[in-house]
Formats: sequence, structure tokens, C-alpha cells
Amino acid sequence: MKFVDEASIRVKAGDGGNGCVSFRREKYIEYGGPDGGDGGDGGSVYLIGDENQSTLADFRHVRLFEAGRGKNGASRNMTGAGGEDIVIPVPVGTIVHDDETDEQIGDLMQGQKLLVARGGFHGLGNLRYKSSTNRAPRESKPGTEGELRHLRLEMKVLADVGLLGLPNAGKSTLISAISSAKPKIANYPFTTLYPNLGVVYVGTHKSFVVADIPGLVEGAAEGAGLGIQFLKHLSRTQLLLHLVDIDPEDASSPANAVKVIEKELTKYSDELGGRARWLVINKIDLLPEDMQQQFCDDLIEELAWEGRVFPVSAVTGQGTKELRHQIMQHLDSDE
Repeated sequence: MKFVDEASIRVKAGDGGNGCVSFRREKYIEYGGPDGGDGGDGGSVYLIGDENQSTLADFRHVRLFEAGRGKNGASRNMTGAGGEDIVIPVPVGTIVHDDETDEQIGDLMQGQKLLVARGGFHGLGNLRYKSSTNRAPRESKPGTEGELRHLRLEMKVLADVGLLGLPNAGKSTLISAISSAKPKIANYPFTTLYPNLGVVYVGTHKSFVVADIPGLVEGAAEGAGLGIQFLKHLSRTQLLLHLVDIDPEDASSPANAVKVIEKELTKYSDELGGRARWLVINKIDLLPEDMQQQFCDDLIEELAWEGRVFPVSAVTGQGTKELRHQIMQHLDSDE
């Protein structure tokens, strides 16, 4: 199933039931009086965070959700039944916006229930209008309409670590080498079109989740390539792994490749630009062993890089074990 991270839906709460106009008609009761009951409240619409949901794909086909209408009141002061609520499960991490005002309504965590459309209030029966001066009221009140809202659901990947880099940097190969994820891998750009999640097991009860984000290009913060659609997924990660290809096929500069992504992160948000980020120099196996350290030193110097650096080969596994353990230690220290 394709990863779907945005969906638009309409939710309609139930209308309140109408109040009833009725008078008692019973033998031996000379002055029966009014006995019209109230209507029932309309059902409301809720969203709930459900860890068993992993995509918004279901909302491609079903876009309207309606709660039950309240029943009308009846004679003998009988109140109408309330409309049935509906609860819609969505993936944990779903952000809910009002599509008309762009207001953020909620950010759903596991088990969290969010009211998104309130049911209409019940109407009043004529019994409510009886008074000392109005013994036989013929007045009732209809129920109010339930809320109708247009919602935009946006799912952000929940991961501890995010992989980023230019297309063909080797992100998919790396995530397949360190986790059980099986993303598409090929020797051309944009093989990853949807975020892939992988669980990395480091030891007993020691694991973390890594997200392979589709490759970014210059101008991503303004929507170029797959751009801003996936930059948002990095905002929930604790650590960014910035992959750079040691030997790009187009003979471009690895240092420039790093600078392009740095610029896009900062343009997207200062918070994301300041996130903890490690440099992972991938495909180190393409260089002779006696040249690997010198290349890394030259790249660090050119970038004036102050963070941590890990030379690895996702294909051969060189350096990946140390990388996994260092990530686990970093995440444990942040808890």
C-alpha cells in the first residue's frame, strides 16, 4: 500500500431531534394538559489516535462521515433517543486542521480522543412552555443543526532518527542494512517516493525507529522535487543523519551536496536547521583504504563541520554497527 500522509474529509454531526407538541387525552382526566417531550441530542464526531493505523489511505475512498440524528420527542413526555456518535480511528501522529480556516484543531497521540464536530442540541417539547398563564401551550422548539466541518488530516512520520540527503545518496540502502525495512533500491534518483520506516534492534530491549525520507533537492523548502511534502516528517525526529555520496556519478562536490541540504533545512524552519545532525559519509568502500581517512578529513575541513562524522558503506556494512550503537547511546542520553 502506498504511503498517504494527507487527506481531506467532511464530518457532519447529527441534528438535534425536534420537541413534540402533544396533550394528554385520558379517560377520567378532565384537564390533561401538555405532555410533549423533548427531542434527543444529535450524535457527535470524534477522531481517535490508533497505533494499529499506519496510513490515511482509507480516506481516499470514504470522505464523508455523519453521526446519527437525535430522535424527535413524543407524547407522554417521552424524550427522543440521542443520535449515535461516531469515532474515526486515525494513525498516531495525525494533525487535524480546519480546512476552511487553516486552524489546527489537534495533534493526536495514542488513545487520544478529539471532538471535531459537536451534535445539535435537542429541541424542547410543549411541556417546557407550560406556565400559570399558559396552561395549554402549542409551542415547541426544533433541535439545532449539528456541526459540519471540512477537515484536513496530515500525518507526520513518528521516528527517532531521520535520514536525509540528495537523491542517490544511499539512504534506502542504509536503512535496509541496519533495519528490517525493505525499500526500493535502484541506481537512479527518486527511487523513494514515500517515507519508509525501519526498526533498528541494537540489543535486548534496545531499539529505535529510523525514517528514510525521499531525496531532497535544491529548492525543496519551496516545493521543488518532492520538497516540502516530506521535510515536515523530519520535524518529529530527535536526530538527523545527513548522508552524502563520497563519489557522485555526476562528479559533483560532496561538500556542495551537504551545503544544499543545510540551506533547505534552515529555509524550512530555524528549529529544523538547528536539530542535532550527524554527517554520514556513505560508499566509503569506493575509495582505497589508505585514502579514506584523508578524504574524510578534507571534507570535514571544507565544511567546517563540528558535529559527529561516520564513514560507512551501506553495501558492505562497514561502519554501520558502530553507527547503530552510537545512535542508541545518543537517544538514551536524551531521555
